[in-house]
Formats: sequence, C-alpha cells, structure tokens
Amino acid sequence: MSTTDIPTGESGPRYVRLQVELVLEITGSGELTDAALDQIGGDEYMPDDERQHAEASVRQDESEALAYLVDPFDLVTSVPGIELVQASWSCAHTEYDPDSDEWDLYDDEADDEADDEADEEVDEEADIDEEEPRGR
Repeated sequence: MSTTDIPTGESGPRYVRLQVELVLEITGSGELTDAALDQIGGDEYMPDDERQHAEASVRQDESEALAYLVDPFDLVTSVPGIELVQASWSCAHTEYDPDSDEWDLYDDEADDEADDEADEEVDEEADIDEEEPRGR
C-alpha cells in the first residue's frame, strides 16, 4: 500500500513520518566541538562515565559533536497540534559532490519510473532489431 492509498483524517492513522536529510559543511571544527562539549558539560542528568565517553567522542569526530547538538525535538516543538512520538537521527561524514546525480534532491520517484520505462522500451527495441534479418 502506497502512502497515497492510506486514508487520512478521522478514519486514517494519526501518525506521519517526516523524513529530513541535511548535508552540512563544517566551517569551524573547533567552534562545533566547543559547543558540543558545553552541551555535554551542562547536562545535569548525564552520568559521569557516559559524559567522559561523550566528551572523548566529540573531541575525536565532528559528526559526533553535531549529533550532540542537533535534536529533532527542537524542529517540531513549536508546531501546533502535534506531539513527537519517536525520533532517531545520526551523523556521519560523507563524500559530497553537488553536481552528482546522487545528490539531486529534486529527482522524484515519478522521474525514476519514467526513466526505467524508457530504458525497458529501448531494451525491447534492441531485442526486436536483433531478431530482424540483416542485409539482403
């Protein structure tokens, strides 16, 4: 069942999955690390052994620092009429080429399906051409 087949409103599910993907460029590694260390140091509920592990991770990897600073809850707290039920997120270094098709954020499934169908038609035409006698 596709998402367009799921009934909405009173008769349908009350849950919505919001997927967000961001690619960020780190322009100030020291600033990012310092901010994460401040966040960890100010967390009064974090146990000491977990705090030591978190601080070591943040010092070693900027993506860990970013993960400690970004909280999906902050994205939706001011949106009326919703309650955050579940959230997960991760940060990792990635290769990024803005000119690559892999990073085309506007390439939707409809375009992919049309391309696949066009490719299948070309393949079928190639098969037909091979079956026809060549030359006279």
